[in-house]
Amino acid sequence: MKTSHIINAAQAIQQAILNNESTLESLDREIGDGDHFINMKRGANTIVEMQAELATLTPDAALNKIGMKLLSTIGGASGPLLASFFMSMGKTLKENGDDSQLKIAAAFAAGVQAIIQRGKADIGEKTMLDVLIPVSNQLVLLAAQNCETQKICTSLTSVAEAGMLSTKNLIATKGRAAGLGERAIGHIDPGAKSCQLMVEAVCKRILLEA
Repeated sequence: MKTSHIINAAQAIQQAILNNESTLESLDREIGDGDHFINMKRGANTIVEMQAELATLTPDAALNKIGMKLLSTIGGASGPLLASFFMSMGKTLKENGDDSQLKIAAAFAAGVQAIIQRGKADIGEKTMLDVLIPVSNQLVLLAAQNCETQKICTSLTSVAEAGMLSTKNLIATKGRAAGLGERAIGHIDPGAKSCQLMVEAVCKRILLEA
């Protein structure tokens, strides 16, 4: 992994979030606080604006820097959760290195685990984790099998979409949507949707660079 890959991924994520403004706002109006798009846009813009500073850092330091910045930039529940993800991923890369798919996958898994611990949530609770946990598990599996980049990216994109769609029929047990009970059924979780968009955007960017 190179820091330039992180910067390119951030640019792709920013564009994906901006391109899906109406979708994210609509989903959040249905079962959220109505501020999810605003917070995700603010976070994505902030990271892209940091690119000159990030370019001088190693990948692990860049990820940690992103996490620290998001902690003070994104409002709502997403800020601390995403900050924990980036900081834990950076810490793991610093400890283990970033010179193989398996090490990168392990760092991603550590980031997802940090979200689980901080949010006290798990798969099946109608949150971003319904996308991130399956994606993380699949990434570790495929990296361990030394699969080609094309196969990994194609698979992760499909897994992310399936995870996002699965939230439609779940009852939320975390966040504002938890208070809706069965009324939340039939609505896709906005956090899961934004994570699906981010996974898809990063995978497309990686394939362009491959």
